[in-house]
Amino acid sequence: MGRSPAPFAAFEWLIAWRYLRARRAEGGVSVMTWISLIGITLAVMALIATLSVRAGFRAEFVDTILGANAHVTVYTTGEVNAQGAIDRRITDYDAMAARLAEVPGVTRAAPILRGQVMANLRDNNAGVEVYGITPADLAGLRRIVDPETSEGDLARFEEGVAIGSGVARELGAGLGDRIRIISPNGVRTAFGTSPRSKSYDVTYIFTAGRYDIDRTRVYMPLEEAQVYFNKPGAVDEIEVLIEEPEAVDEMLLPLLDAGGPEALIWTWRDSAGAFLRALEIEDNVMFIIMAILVLIASMNIVSGLVMLVKNKGRDIGILRTMGLTEGAVLRVFFICGAFTGLIGTALGVLLGCLFAIYIDPIFAFVNYLSGGGVWDPQIRGIYAIPARLEFGDVVSAVALSLGLSFIVTIFPARRAARMNPVEALRYE
Repeated sequence: MGRSPAPFAAFEWLIAWRYLRARRAEGGVSVMTWISLIGITLAVMALIATLSVRAGFRAEFVDTILGANAHVTVYTTGEVNAQGAIDRRITDYDAMAARLAEVPGVTRAAPILRGQVMANLRDNNAGVEVYGITPADLAGLRRIVDPETSEGDLARFEEGVAIGSGVARELGAGLGDRIRIISPNGVRTAFGTSPRSKSYDVTYIFTAGRYDIDRTRVYMPLEEAQVYFNKPGAVDEIEVLIEEPEAVDEMLLPLLDAGGPEALIWTWRDSAGAFLRALEIEDNVMFIIMAILVLIASMNIVSGLVMLVKNKGRDIGILRTMGLTEGAVLRVFFICGAFTGLIGTALGVLLGCLFAIYIDPIFAFVNYLSGGGVWDPQIRGIYAIPARLEFGDVVSAVALSLGLSFIVTIFPARRAARMNPVEALRYE
């Protein structure tokens, strides 16, 4: 007695290939199969494009946080002063910063003095936040000192102030211009509090990549800020940078111990955590929606295979009478459907990767066609739509598409396998 051929034998692939390349008049691949192929291609492309933009947006947003802000901010519980307000000023900031810098994993601990003021140049005004910082500590903020996006000489920082590009646009200021910094909390007199006003040269203009940072931030030498805000020998907080910002939770206890019994801590996750959680929820919802689109496209394979099985009923009857088993017939039509899903997935991956790689010219073209204003940095926070291809995202898109394509193919293939050869040949 002859031995049964192994599954997916060469003749099964040959029959499936003949069916796939047969003309429509010969009962071959139907229009629905081409529709399913195009649908899977576009669905996989959309899924990869969505995942890449999602990954790029999160990476860019987090990088602007970590590159221009403290990973951990250390301040104190403070004391109640004579006016009944809580005074959180840190007077022994050099010693505290030194202790924090000695914690393993800390790369920088910088004393910072902050204050909200108004900047003025000619007839233009802008509300800004002044950061008093030493030149050495400012040089440690890589998003601020990036030479490709900044203007001016950081070595001249002590001769004036550094302002964000958004502040410069709002004021119409450039390098060498002299802007006026006005604080409502000035000198107390018998007639009330008079605003404090002082002029500074613009020596450096930076672009951190975040609209809210570039639009509101001004850096001033620490000693000058202490004089201007009338806080001699004191700062408001210590900004700490660490080697692994994603593992910031593991650094909390060592930093609290180094900060002292009155130390309080605020991390970058505390400030941006709500937004990142909302972004994660949106990512999951978008993945589900894109997965449904892939499922809808895959379901078109069923229609195409059903029509193919109907057109090939006579062939199925002849093959069965020749000794072809139900399993062999099932595998023939499974190959037909799976091949459609495989080709559609491959084309979708190719187009999705090209979209992610060339997103800048694509976005520029769309922006040109719409007349500009497609991406508003005031709402989005960053200046352009980013994309970042990640291997895991591509693999998940491929696995989802192929998995759904293979599963939906089984049902019409089983129908073909169970077809009665007598019924198939009765009217032939």
